[in-house]
Amino acid sequence: MALKRMDNVGIVVEDLDAAIDFFRELGLELEGRGNVEGEWAGRVTGLGDQHVEIAMMRTPDGHGRLELSRFLAPPVVADHRNAPVNALGYLRVMFAVDDIDDTLERLRARGARLVGEVVEYRDVYRLCYLRGPEGLLVGLAQELG
Repeated sequence: MALKRMDNVGIVVEDLDAAIDFFRELGLELEGRGNVEGEWAGRVTGLGDQHVEIAMMRTPDGHGRLELSRFLAPPVVADHRNAPVNALGYLRVMFAVDDIDDTLERLRARGARLVGEVVEYRDVYRLCYLRGPEGLLVGLAQELG
């Protein structure tokens, strides 16, 4: 049996509307929004009875998805949003963009802040990390040439 694809990356947020707006500004499309709740969902996550509001965001090419989740029950128990870049575990999501400077300018209007600086890697990429809504770590990569 072969792996077919990576379906989505999940990010838990407190303010779902702000996260949707931020990722829309980045260029993702809102594919759908709804609630996931009940005993069956808790069996999958191991959380028991849960109620989660989710939004599925899709990349313009239609291949990548980002699932934004806001837990109504049970309450959030840990916060890794401001973990440094060398923290263990899932860290960030990276997006390829056409123009890193324009993208950064648009996202700064939504509260994003640059983590370090925009750097060039071997005349191949311009790269940066930024903190988006709620301190979420997002990477941007612009192919050169």
